[in-house]
Amino acid sequence: MKKLSLILFASCSMIVFSIDAADRPNILYIMSDDHTTQAVGAYGGRLAKLNPTPTLDKLAAEGMRFDRVFCTNSICTPSRATILTGQYSQTNGVTDLNGVLPPERQYLPQEMKKAGYLTAMIGKWHLEAEPASFDYYNVLPGQGKYFDPDFIARGDKDWPKNVVKHEGYVSDVITDIGLDWLEKRDKTKPFFLMLHHKAPHDMFEFAPRYADYLKDTEIPEPDNLYDQPAAGFGSVATRGENDSLVHRIGTSVSKRHPVRNYGIDFNISPGLDDHEYTHQAYQEYLKRYLRCVKGVDDNLARLFDYLKKNGLLDNTVIIYTSDQGMMLGEHDYIDKRWMYEESMRMPFIMRYPKLIKAGTVNSDLINNTDFAPTMLKLAGAKAPAQMQGRSFDAALAGQPLAHWRTATYYRYWMHLMHHDNPAHFGIRTADSKLIFYYSQAEDEASNGKLTMPWKKGASYKIEPTPSAWEFYDLSTDPQEMHNQYANPEYAAKISELKAELKRQREELHEGDESHPHIQKVIDENW
Repeated sequence: MKKLSLILFASCSMIVFSIDAADRPNILYIMSDDHTTQAVGAYGGRLAKLNPTPTLDKLAAEGMRFDRVFCTNSICTPSRATILTGQYSQTNGVTDLNGVLPPERQYLPQEMKKAGYLTAMIGKWHLEAEPASFDYYNVLPGQGKYFDPDFIARGDKDWPKNVVKHEGYVSDVITDIGLDWLEKRDKTKPFFLMLHHKAPHDMFEFAPRYADYLKDTEIPEPDNLYDQPAAGFGSVATRGENDSLVHRIGTSVSKRHPVRNYGIDFNISPGLDDHEYTHQAYQEYLKRYLRCVKGVDDNLARLFDYLKKNGLLDNTVIIYTSDQGMMLGEHDYIDKRWMYEESMRMPFIMRYPKLIKAGTVNSDLINNTDFAPTMLKLAGAKAPAQMQGRSFDAALAGQPLAHWRTATYYRYWMHLMHHDNPAHFGIRTADSKLIFYYSQAEDEASNGKLTMPWKKGASYKIEPTPSAWEFYDLSTDPQEMHNQYANPEYAAKISELKAELKRQREELHEGDESHPHIQKVIDENW
C-alpha cells in the first residue's frame, strides 16, 4: 500500500511519521469568533476558575496548547482570508471588513481537494464571495443572526440566493449542520471540515438555557480596568497630547468614551459614579460573553462525542482556535483590532494522539499564515509557493522548528473605524513588542468621512491622529502597562527591532509605496 510520510526536521535529527494513504487523518478545524485566551480555562487566566470551557480544557489536556500564536490583522474578515490563503493581508488583498476572497484565491480547500480530501465549510464565512472551492458549504450570510439564523447553502440557485432558514440558537444549529454532514458524507475519503462558530461575537446573545450561568457570580476584573499609569501605558497616538484623545480612542467599558462604551449598550444607569458604572458594565459584558462561550463549549462536546462513537476521534486532527483575541476590559478596552496582547493572541489547541503527546505546551512564535501549510502537511500535501506561512508540523512531535521566525508581523488598517482604533503595524518577539501608529486611513480620500455610529451615539470624522511608537518589554511587563520607547536603556533593542520590522515589511510585501500619504508619515517618524 502506498505510504505518505510526514517528515519532521529537528536541528540535529529527523523523525519520519508514516501513515497509509488510505488512513490519512481527517482534519477538523474549529474556529470561534472573538474567543480570546483569557476565556479558555486551559490558559489559566483570571477567568479559568469560572470553568467556562471544560470541553476545550480536556482537549488541551489530551493534546497540545500553543501559547504564542498570533493573528496578523486582528479583525475577522482579514484573519479568515489569511487562514485560507496562508498569506498576509496586503498579499491576499483582504485588509479590512469589506474584503472579498474569490474562489480562485481559496487556496486551502483547493489543495485539500487535490490531496483527495472531502471538503466542507460550515458556519461563519464573512468573505463575501461564494466559498465555491469547498465541496460543500452551508454558511451564515455576513455576520449572521444568533437566533433562527438563515444560511446560504450550495444548491440549485446561484450564490447567494439559496437561503435556508433554521430555527434555534446559532451555535446549536451550526453543530447540527456539521453533524449531519459528517453522517451523510462520502466515507471513502478523509474529510477536511472547517466548522466556524459565530459566538461569542458581540452583541453576545446567549441561549436561554444559560441565563442562570454566572448569575450570582462576581466576575474577576482585570487589574488595569480602572486605572492606567499616569506616565506609562500608551502614547500620544492612543492618548493624545496631554491626554486630549482619551475620550476619542478605543471603545471602553467605562464612561471614558462618551459615545462608544458598554455601559450605554447594556443600559447601565449614567447616574452612577464612574467606578460603579464601570463595574456594572464589565459584569454584564463578561456574563453575556461567557454564556456565549459556554454554548460553544457544550456544542463541542456533542461534536467530539460523535467522533468517539463513530471511531473517528483518534484519526482526526482536531484544531480549535479563534479568528483573533479580544479585549475583555484590559486597559478599559473592548473589542479587538489592537496589537496589544489580549487582542493579537489567538487560542490554539490541537489534538492528534498519533503524533501529539498529551498535555504538552508549545511556545514557538506562530501566526495564522502558518495554519494552512501545517494542515496541508498533515494531509500529506505540499503548500503552494504563494503561501507565505510555514508548516510547524515538527513542533507537534515536540521537535524544535529549524530556521523559524524570531518575530511575527502585525498590521491593522481600519483607522478609526467602528471602535476608534488608530491604524498601526509592528512586530512581536518572544519577549518584546514594537508598535508604530501611523494613524492614517488606507485611502487618503476617506479623511473627513463619518465613522459608523455606535448605537444611538453621534458619528465621528475619520481624520489623521498623532503618530507614535510604543515598545513593551514583555519579560518584565506582560500586561503592557509601561511604554518604554523613550527609555535609553532600550535604545539598542528598539533599533534592532526596527531593522527587523523593516526587513519583514519588505520581505512580506507589506510596504506602503502605493500609499504615499502613509509612507510620508513612516519616513518622518522612522
